[in-house]
Amino acid sequence: MPHFSIEYSANLDAHVDMGAFCEHLRLAGIETGIFPMAGIRVRAIRCEHYAIADGKPDHGFIDISVRLRGGRPLEARKAATEAIFAAAREFLEELIKTRPVALSLEMRNIDPELSPKLSTIRDHIGSDN
Repeated sequence: MPHFSIEYSANLDAHVDMGAFCEHLRLAGIETGIFPMAGIRVRAIRCEHYAIADGKPDHGFIDISVRLRGGRPLEARKAATEAIFAAAREFLEELIKTRPVALSLEMRNIDPELSPKLSTIRDHIGSDN
């Protein structure tokens, strides 16, 4: 954990390299120092259908949701939220200057008792597999 889910309006496809954006946020998550590298997952979900503000078709949105297991202090989560949001703004700087876009981020804890996990990624990091 954490899992970063990025929902974005389809009209941004021509303006944002979502693969590079995912990688940028992955690195920002690692740089916070509070997330284990092996647990970070970043994915982007293109939203075909949406309605924004006054309905003009050039309005876009990017909504970042960060889910993580409970146990981290509030101050650490606040600092990570600020760092990840700053990284998103940095990556999207030109988009923000040139297009009407809403950018948001929410970080929330998941109850570990209600969220079973299985991962073999740590077993393969650094190996030849």
